[in-house]
Amino acid sequence: MATAIAEEMESLLTKRFAPTRLEIINDSAHHAGHAGDDGSGESHFTVIIEAEEFADMTRLARQRAVVSALGDIVGKRVHAVAIKANAPA
Repeated sequence: MATAIAEEMESLLTKRFAPTRLEIINDSAHHAGHAGDDGSGESHFTVIIEAEEFADMTRLARQRAVVSALGDIVGKRVHAVAIKANAPA
């Protein structure tokens, strides 16, 4: 079941990048009791995204673009987001 934040992340990334692949994985349960776990069940995520726009971007530029698209989610509303951003093969 998708969480509210996962759904918001999906919406923001879909609108911004029109990805050919998008997975948002809630990793919060793996971090229960660790730093950044606020007990909400929405503290840690992995984003796997493929989009044509990433073709001519460096790995760092891709990461920055995804973080920018997510607005105040990363670092404010969510403790950690692992990002795997690539261009389609």
